[in-house]
Amino acid sequence: MFTFSEFLGFLLVMIIVTMGFWLLIFLVGLLPYWIGGALRERMKERKAEKELNS
Repeated sequence: MFTFSEFLGFLLVMIIVTMGFWLLIFLVGLLPYWIGGALRERMKERKAEKELNS
């Protein structure tokens, strides 16, 4: 089957792949939230600026 060093290498690769997968899921979930928040803040600023100029 595997020698112990091959098993440790396989385990290390699987840990790295799993961490990458969960990081990808985390970023895919958060990026739209950040973009939406930034757009919402920009709209609030424009609305406030428009009310000041009126």
